Amino acid sequence: MDMVDRPIWLHSVLDFITESKIEEWEFYEKNNVLSLNNGPHYVGSGGFGFTDQLPQPDFDGVHVRIKDLWGHATTQIFSLASPQMHEEFALKYEGKFLSKFGLNCYGCCEPLHKKIDIIFKHIPRLRRISMSPWVDVGQAAEKLGKKAIFSWKPNPSFMASDTWEEDYIRKTLKDGLEKTKDCVVEVILKDIHTCRNKPERITNWVKIAKEIAEKI
Repeated sequence: MDMVDRPIWLHSVLDFITESKIEEWEFYEKNNVLSLNNGPHYVGSGGFGFTDQLPQPDFDGVHVRIKDLWGHATTQIFSLASPQMHEEFALKYEGKFLSKFGLNCYGCCEPLHKKIDIIFKHIPRLRRISMSPWVDVGQAAEKLGKKAIFSWKPNPSFMASDTWEEDYIRKTLKDGLEKTKDCVVEVILKDIHTCRNKPERITNWVKIAKEIAEKI
């Protein structure tokens, strides 16, 4: 409501938060407490940090700087905000913060298929966009192409169901991977809160996902 009722006040708050976060990270850098995240590290809202583009070529091997790292921002509470409001009240500030990082990830559980263009407009060196269970996979794939990793997170609710619905799982994965076959895709099953005391479900899902991915 503040975006409509008192936008000037909200901009001042967001500016303060952004500058504070930048100051915080610069403090970490100055005091040499940062560690590289370009290997088997969890980066963004899921996915590995493997890349040969980090750290920077002038990295001294000792002092890790912000520009040697993956950065990440997400505005899940803007899921139902228009692209225009998302741009004005989130991306302009997130872009300023993420400009300090070497490579960047964006998003988590919010549907971003209608906002891809403005995300690229504001987020520098963007390499991964989260595609949540609420995204229009086909539309997002068409917009994104190979410009960044299509970090697809299928809905994990089937892990908690009474029965193991393999046909449904196969259909969902096949549909998603066919729609994204011209993208650079990673498939991440995250936010699993229960597997109904059947951890083998996770192993089975990975097996199915790999099998379908190899075929497509």
